[in-house]
Amino acid sequence: MKHNFEISYTQQGDYLLPDLRLPEQPKVEIGIWGKRHLRYIEKYHKIRYTNLLTSCKLTSYLADIDEQAEEMFFRLVNQLAKKEGVTEQLKADDQMLWVKRMNNIRNRAKEIVNAELIYI
Repeated sequence: MKHNFEISYTQQGDYLLPDLRLPEQPKVEIGIWGKRHLRYIEKYHKIRYTNLLTSCKLTSYLADIDEQAEEMFFRLVNQLAKKEGVTEQLKADDQMLWVKRMNNIRNRAKEIVNAELIYI
């Protein structure tokens, strides 16, 4: 297999340096979970980050993490709310108690997602 690459160079002082660019990546919207994971791997897993970036897999990897985390979060919130009896009836009867319990459930679900998907 023969590749026909055209390499351009930029003069930097006495040196000619190749103009290296990564191929165009598809435009994918990365949500809050993917952005958190990106910040984490940039800081604590630099080799994994660099490998994903240079292999052009970073965007799809982050989109996948984001989707998994979003699904896990909503599944956990629904399961915990059902298990603890936080229903629409409670919302109608005592709105402040419902908000308090739902905030507690959402915070616990967020911690679980962070621990199992985002900060690993």
